[in-house]
Parts: sequence; structure tokens; C-alpha cells
Amino acid sequence: MITLTTERLTLRPPTPADVPALTEFYRSERSQYAGGHVPHSKAWSNAVAMLGHWQVRGYGLWAVTETGDDTALGLVGPYYPDGRPETELGWVLFPAAEGRGIAQEAALAARADARSRLGWTEIVSYIDARNTRSIALAERLGATLDADAPQPKPDDPCLIFRHPSDAGGTP
Repeated sequence: MITLTTERLTLRPPTPADVPALTEFYRSERSQYAGGHVPHSKAWSNAVAMLGHWQVRGYGLWAVTETGDDTALGLVGPYYPDGRPETELGWVLFPAAEGRGIAQEAALAARADARSRLGWTEIVSYIDARNTRSIALAERLGATLDADAPQPKPDDPCLIFRHPSDAGGTP
């Protein structure tokens, strides 16, 4: 499992030590657009699924930390659970990371890695229509709304932002 670094961030695979913070995130109202705001047992399952994705696929959302501090600020990275129609760049950030450009910096590094290391040519981000912050981030990353893309959950539609094919690189 590899680690990525940017000018100020380290993106590392999540570890069991991150599960309590992830569980608390998925229990909070802040996670309502990311499959969260759920009881503790479901929040714990969501958290450990992030670790399991790495075990099954060999990649997944990285725990984003500031270099020199191993405290997770959120998760960002390539995500492709069984049954999804397309490969996704996903992100969830904890409140301490907001408003500092961390999500964009981490997403740029993760997207570049998905293209170079994983060979992904098509990347989307699935975003709840009410999640204005994630929509704004997708747009800052150069992604555009693709109304014709297949829905990951047809009974619970979302917005699908397609990342530009020539985009990559770290900030």
C-alpha cells in the first residue's frame, strides 16, 4: 500500500487507529451526504468498509494528514465498490480540515495517482444534489456535470461530475 505526499499533506492508507474518528464522522449530521448520520453500528461498518476496500482492491480512500502529524483530517481517493458503474474520486473531510484547501490538494494528488498508477481514464464523483461544498470542490477540480452518466443507485439518484481526462498532477 502506497503513500502520497504533497507540499503539506500525507495521504496514507487508513488504519484501525482511524476507525474511531471515522465512526464519529459517520454518526454526525456532517456525514448526511456521504451515507452517514446513522447509528453507531452502521457508522462503524461504514468506517471499516474504508479499510476493507484497501484490502480487497489494493487501493481506496487515503487518510489525509498534515505532514508530520498523523491525525486524519478526512479521506480522499479512488473508490470503486462492487456494483458501481464507474470509477470514482471520493472525499469526506472532518470539520478541522475545512476552508484550508486540503480537500482540493489531496484530491488533485489522488486523481493524478489514479490516472498514472491505476490507469483510470474515466473518473467521476458522485455527489448528493444538496451537498453544495462537494459540488464546489468538484467544479474547482475541473469536473463537469454529466447528466447522461449511469446512476450508481438508481433508486437514490445523485449528481455525477466527470473529471477532465487531461487533468492530473499535484497542485
